[in-house]
Amino acid sequence: MITVIGSGAGADLGSWAGEAALVVDVRGDELTETELDLVEKHVSGGGTRVIVRVLGDPGFFGVVRTLEERFGPDGIDVRPGPTAVGLAFARLGLPWDDAFVVGGSALDRAVNVCRAHPKVAVLPGPGVGPAELGGELLHRVASRTLVVFSALGDPFRERFERVEPAEAMCRSWEGVSLVLCLDESRQDGPAPTVTGPLTGPGRWALPDAEFGGDGESGADGPSVLPYEARALALARLGPRAGDLVWEIGTGCGAVAIECARLGAAAVAVEQTASGVERIRANTAAHGVEVRVVHGSAPTVLSHLADPDGVFIGGGRELRSIVLTAGRRARRAVVVAVTALEQVAAVRSALASCGLATDGVLLQSQRLLALPGGSSTMAPTAPVFLVWGTR
Repeated sequence: MITVIGSGAGADLGSWAGEAALVVDVRGDELTETELDLVEKHVSGGGTRVIVRVLGDPGFFGVVRTLEERFGPDGIDVRPGPTAVGLAFARLGLPWDDAFVVGGSALDRAVNVCRAHPKVAVLPGPGVGPAELGGELLHRVASRTLVVFSALGDPFRERFERVEPAEAMCRSWEGVSLVLCLDESRQDGPAPTVTGPLTGPGRWALPDAEFGGDGESGADGPSVLPYEARALALARLGPRAGDLVWEIGTGCGAVAIECARLGAAAVAVEQTASGVERIRANTAAHGVEVRVVHGSAPTVLSHLADPDGVFIGGGRELRSIVLTAGRRARRAVVVAVTALEQVAAVRSALASCGLATDGVLLQSQRLLALPGGSSTMAPTAPVFLVWGTR
């Protein structure tokens, strides 16, 4: 068994030292390969306790991830202490549920987060420290303060100081535990309802072929909404973490899958068995969670929770579907149709639900490579996008 003890965990190491075959004191946030090999050697002997002692919470940008990958979660007993980030914000008397936390493995990512957000904690790493952050931020932002913590958690050596980026850039720093990057002119905001890792797709409006389509139209609308139209549909839906989005009647799940990739919960409603299987296959291929409901809208919609946004790509009872979605959507409804005569009916239905309506006709010309290195243009099927916002 590997026991991981974070400082401040309330555990007395002395009571376990006699049982331990090995005690490893971790400097920084990670075990070296030599230390890992040494731990594995003792663990493989069976029945011998190994103690890994670290600063703070080892499950927060710490050694638990490394140990779990190598030894599995059942072989680890974790006794966490206060996180370095929690301690740092506590020293300043600030909440940190709205802070971004960045691991110090890439300077450009840390700098970009500091540029975009007013409250950021940066865990230092090679090439990512106060001097490097100060140098990059100096001419890129109007106002930032760096709070540099050294020997954080040590009752005798801990200290912190506030510096401007210009000063941080010109100094040599040693023993840095954490750097807070603060825009003190705009720290206060509404309390967040969701916290979690800084994640998200690197791109959206994915190629039609990733959902089994080519941009061509079927009898009831586009079989896969062309990515040019999908980009606008996603912009009007605005999916984000904590949202619920319905997709109705597309038979491929492209919009629901893209919303899930952007952090929203998603439900895809489809009346055909072949469409249901296609959505499930596409969902599995993109590694996201989309609930698939097999049935006809609007009937099956009564069993679903109210959505923040709805995308409608088809359905035999289009007006009834639009009315149901418009009455229940908290933020937006986007409808794709291919016939001009459907536009007025959809817009009227959305307006009757108290939504402000708008729309566009989209038909793009895509580049098509020809032999010899030349190019031509290939038209996509025209799509009307009509939307209503609350």
